[in-house]
Amino acid sequence: MNTPNNKRKRESMERIEKVFVELLQAKTLAEISVSDICKKAGLNRTTFYANYPDIYGLADRIRDRLENDVSDLYKQEITQGFNSNDYLKLFRHIKDNQIFYKTYFKLGYDNNYKIFAYDLELAREHFQNKFIEYHMEFFKSGITQIIKMWLENDCRESPEDMFEILKSEYQGRV
Repeated sequence: MNTPNNKRKRESMERIEKVFVELLQAKTLAEISVSDICKKAGLNRTTFYANYPDIYGLADRIRDRLENDVSDLYKQEITQGFNSNDYLKLFRHIKDNQIFYKTYFKLGYDNNYKIFAYDLELAREHFQNKFIEYHMEFFKSGITQIIKMWLENDCRESPEDMFEILKSEYQGRV
């Protein structure tokens, strides 16, 4: 019986995604083919296409999974409608999932991501409700770049160190 979430299907998808992430560490997205993935995963192309429309659909699945994982980190805050500004949670998650974050940024999702939420009320308070869009972009770009740099350095600094760096840059506003 072929149920939507049967064990064999899940295992195949996990293998496909794992191989895809591995290949992306050495190649660009354009250099990876469905055949490459299937050969390395030991699966046939019909298995791939039964689960993903194409390579880009697979890349989107990786993105969605990571963004959902990050949303889950802050589920309580989202549900209760407050912003804890607890970026230490995020830095710990990044350190524990480096390969997925590297993949996320390598795929170019950093300009359209949903990972970071900006606290508009706090920004209005700190910046007298002026030029909020510029402050949001500055924050988003800044945190993205320090995360990328940290990943490029294989997360040598601790998550606690990274949180301190972030706090010092935003002078207690985080």
